[in-house]
Amino acid sequence: MTSRKTSAPSAPAAKQIAGFIAKFDPKIAKQIRACRAVLRKRFPTANEIVYDNYNFFVIGYCSTERSSDCIVSIAANSKGVGLSFYWGATLPDPHKILQGSGNQNRFIRLPTPQALSDPKVTALINAAVAQAKTPLPTGVRGIAIVKGVSAKQRPRRA
Repeated sequence: MTSRKTSAPSAPAAKQIAGFIAKFDPKIAKQIRACRAVLRKRFPTANEIVYDNYNFFVIGYCSTERSSDCIVSIAANSKGVGLSFYWGATLPDPHKILQGSGNQNRFIRLPTPQALSDPKVTALINAAVAQAKTPLPTGVRGIAIVKGVSAKQRPRRA
């Protein structure tokens, strides 16, 4: 069992994240917030590792404070929101819904937050949890950690 301090996301991190999301068109911002709520409920003990990069705004749900221990991530740009699987290339995908051809990462597009409750997507999320190198902690609430913000970014609005 992993132990760490229990705390809610810090006010500065929460404020930063709200600011990152506010850069998006209202429709996409609403979708990001809704997807985040679903995944926070699904992974209450995971840390949210946040990056506001050049191409994407990303919130990773990780079993530790290391990005390499990420299970799934919300990835958003001006075109929409997706669910990224850090180790997706090794996931069983009998329905062939994962996209991407890299050596490691795979993703699915989320047309709506309700897509996260699709049984095919739920099966992928469960498989990602099962194959995690470091299991999710128990009995603690995960924290939000802003790890990176790029000075230059692609526009977040269409």
